[in-house]
Amino acid sequence: MNYSSQANGAHQYKKVGAQSGVASASPHRLIQMLLEGALEKINLAKGYMQRGEIALKGNHISWAISIIDGLRMSLDQEAGGEIADNLDALYDYMGRRLAEANMTNDPALLEEVSGLLIEIKSAWDEIPKELHNGVSAETVG
Repeated sequence: MNYSSQANGAHQYKKVGAQSGVASASPHRLIQMLLEGALEKINLAKGYMQRGEIALKGNHISWAISIIDGLRMSLDQEAGGEIADNLDALYDYMGRRLAEANMTNDPALLEEVSGLLIEIKSAWDEIPKELHNGVSAETVG
């Protein structure tokens, strides 16, 4: 087996693991996974930005924006009230900052958005386990 076959096999294994993780995840865990994914994509984009790999930087920033848009679309404005409104505005802001980071190649903007996502994720991670099984992801995503 050559390296390419091994790498492809490892990629497929990881993909299946991620898909099964999503299929069995609670709504609470799905939001955590989306936040983790956005943070990972921003971190990768920052590395590509620093190395001058423009296409890969743009792809990962676009992916992070898509994840954040998904989080934004999952908000239930009626049930979430003011929290959902605030998250909606924050997700919109983060998307705009990421687009600006992509255009200007400014890693500080990526760090700003990462910091905001880390704050949201930290709050989300603090939800007690006994509550997150009964909390609707669409309410506070």
